[in-house]
Amino acid sequence: MYEPSHFKVDDREALFAVMRAHPLATLVTAGEGGLIANPVPFVLHAEEGEQGVLRAHLARPNPQWKAIAAGAEVLVIFTGTERYVTPAWYASKQEHGKVVPTWNYVTVQARGPARAIEDGAWLRAQLDALTAQQEAPRAQPWSVGDAPEPFVAAQMRGIVGIEIDIASLVGKFKLSQNRQEADKLGVFNGLAADPESESQAMASLVKAHALGRTQ
Repeated sequence: MYEPSHFKVDDREALFAVMRAHPLATLVTAGEGGLIANPVPFVLHAEEGEQGVLRAHLARPNPQWKAIAAGAEVLVIFTGTERYVTPAWYASKQEHGKVVPTWNYVTVQARGPARAIEDGAWLRAQLDALTAQQEAPRAQPWSVGDAPEPFVAAQMRGIVGIEIDIASLVGKFKLSQNRQEADKLGVFNGLAADPESESQAMASLVKAHALGRTQ
């Protein structure tokens, strides 16, 4: 991934926070059959392995798990908050007009050796972990055990687990850090004026990572 120094993030905890907040990632494999990409929800086990472990599952008819079993290279792309940035927000537009549109975004990429898993106990643990992760905010969380066991067993026969030992983790937080201070403030104010939640989230990120910081 192209990472200019002012956008590069090495803080593993900050990267893990993005991965946890945006668990639906793009799983990309490159094997003998070429490139395959699928959106897949992941569970991060940060305390395992040298740099953490990612676990997920795929539908058995999905050929991607066979590519992984055959040794395909694996890349997982987590996409966080993103927002279009109009040049109209820049103070420098009024000064000289030499401005162009851009996009602010947060992304994390993980690579590492992967394996396909068909063990029933592993799959059940993965389903329980993923469900608990996503149901946690609910007042009355649903659990896998709420469904009839024969039904769960039948569903499990239709999936294959994926486990990735993270060997490389890179992050890019493109949040207007490369602009002059007045432009950063203009971007923050423009985003903050939009009540949409994604704009509010991006405004908070710009404030935290760009405002008051030198280029």
